[in-house]
Amino acid sequence: MHTDTLTPPDLSWQEEALCAQTGGDFFFPEPGSSVREAKRICGLCPIRLTCLEYALTHDMRFGVWGGLSEKERHALRRSDSR
Repeated sequence: MHTDTLTPPDLSWQEEALCAQTGGDFFFPEPGSSVREAKRICGLCPIRLTCLEYALTHDMRFGVWGGLSEKERHALRRSDSR
């Protein structure tokens, strides 16, 4: 019997993320709430691009990842697929 083992992604980069130090409320706001503060924090984060790449690779559909909202990531994916 052969079983495939899934290797979980390396998420050690998240320990360095500024969002890990500020809490998730800014990054997963209620619908209609502002994401301005989350984007400000992302703009200061040294691993913002790693975070954005992770979100795009893993199709993260909710929250602010790498400084982009759900709608912005969706638009980026659509423009990349053209």
